[in-house]
Amino acid sequence: MSQSHPDPDRPPMLVVFSGPSGVGKDTVIREVKASGFDIHHVVTCTTRPPRAAEIDGRDYYFVSNDEFSRMIAANELLEYADVHGRRYGTPIREVRQAFERRQDALLKIDVQGGLQVKRRIPQAVFVFLAPPTPAGLLARLNRRQTESREELEQRTRDANFELSQRDAYDYVIVNYEDDVASAADELKCVITAERLRVHRQPIDL
Repeated sequence: MSQSHPDPDRPPMLVVFSGPSGVGKDTVIREVKASGFDIHHVVTCTTRPPRAAEIDGRDYYFVSNDEFSRMIAANELLEYADVHGRRYGTPIREVRQAFERRQDALLKIDVQGGLQVKRRIPQAVFVFLAPPTPAGLLARLNRRQTESREELEQRTRDANFELSQRDAYDYVIVNYEDDVASAADELKCVITAERLRVHRQPIDL
């Protein structure tokens, strides 16, 4: 898929990419990045420990509870939430640095965080990644075996709320497990279309 030529007069755009845990947000983003699509993927911070193969600064910034509290007190987070018993948040500097480069920013966050950003920055673009069926999502959570039983039960409870919020988003993409490339292409199409919008309000951070 070819990319549109950047308009130097267009304000940088924030794309918020959300969906329930286990729906495949990271997989879709990896596919988008592997294609060479030009957008900055914002790295968020979390107090949960890293999973196997996760790297600090690439997948998340892994921080302590004390450091997370310090970032909140210093107004360093664009949004933050307690999700599945852990804390997650978005460093404002990550988005500011992308905007200073005149680069659009892609923010992958949970639904709670996405709704916070919508209240704070309604001119952002909001994309919801949905599973083909709720039952399929729960089966996927069980298969990946990256959570304890208690964490899995919490994520299962949260999934119902997260799925109920899809209508708060501008776009919905369905991620079929055997066709992640299509979901990635659809995300790129959404971003490309939004880049061609005639009027876009600038985002002031």
